[in-house]
Amino acid sequence: MQTRIPCVLMRGGTSKGPFFRAADLPADPALRDKVLLAVMGSPDLRQIDGIGGADPLTSKVAIVSPAASPGADIDFLFAQVLLDEARVDTTPNCGNMLAGVGPFAIECGMVPARPGETVLKIRTLNTGMIAAATVQTPDGVVTYEGEARIDGVPGSAAPVALDFLDVAGSLCGALLPTGRAVDEIAGVAVTCIDNGMPVVVLEAAALGRTGYESPAQLNADTELKSRLEAIRLAAGPLMNLGDVRKKVVPKMCLVAPPRAGGSISTRTFIPHRCHEAVGVLGALTVATACALPQSPAARVAVLPPGPRKRISVEHPSGEFSIDLEAELGPEGHFTLRRAALLRTARRLFEGHVLIPARIWEGRRALPAVAQ
Repeated sequence: MQTRIPCVLMRGGTSKGPFFRAADLPADPALRDKVLLAVMGSPDLRQIDGIGGADPLTSKVAIVSPAASPGADIDFLFAQVLLDEARVDTTPNCGNMLAGVGPFAIECGMVPARPGETVLKIRTLNTGMIAAATVQTPDGVVTYEGEARIDGVPGSAAPVALDFLDVAGSLCGALLPTGRAVDEIAGVAVTCIDNGMPVVVLEAAALGRTGYESPAQLNADTELKSRLEAIRLAAGPLMNLGDVRKKVVPKMCLVAPPRAGGSISTRTFIPHRCHEAVGVLGALTVATACALPQSPAARVAVLPPGPRKRISVEHPSGEFSIDLEAELGPEGHFTLRRAALLRTARRLFEGHVLIPARIWEGRRALPAVAQ
């Protein structure tokens, strides 16, 4: 016997995973996590007995529901399903998967589409962060066709604009949880920062690396990874995250001067494996660090003048542009006013995902996923 669960597989930005309506999954978090592990096929590095893609970027889940409280239209719970452990982490956000939430919610009938484009506010339940997503809906129907291109995804698609509202300190309680733009951990100058994603930013040169190594080279560099993990574990309590040995945050980001016409070059660990690109909220946070005087990022970044900046974050497979509005006030007080970016998304398949009934017998008389 198997349990059929309505499901839509979607690409959101440079990530991919199943999207569920919250009503179609168990309400109990522990049972829900068992279901998600079975759906994805974890723990198993190949995820051969599930629909996971055997990579952290394709072992992600979105759980969506109408907003339970004022201030948003949609609630979104992001779940990172680990490959090698029977564990689901709902601590962090995911800006890439966020890009698919608006189209999914509209097509499921949770939010009515408007002619032209539909703007909806999405609350990420992981941290309480709210983002405004603008989805293209000509004739009141979601379209995935368009001319927007993002590095890491072939071809073009309809743009999904994401404007992040009050995301600073989403997990750590403050943009700079230590109260400083620069800290020293294990003899290395770092910036501990959270503008939607907790990240420890440090110069690659401080660890004897160029910052231009390939992900494969960095993933094979056991000495570097050991040093990064030691810094990460020390940074966790400083960032109000506690013991982070079993958490996927903070991320670790090596920065270097740009070399492809952008603002800064990055190599991001998520947290133990070098990202082939860079996460949405990770890029947002690193871009913010670039605007912080004296930070490791600011020391190597090339930025345009003025409070409004388009910051191009270079990564192994291209670049990621962030529109940032920030200013430095009296006595060096840093004020972040706006952060926005553009992603794309696509609905890949719809139907039911099957799991063994011994894990969960499911709900009776489930309605079909909206077409």
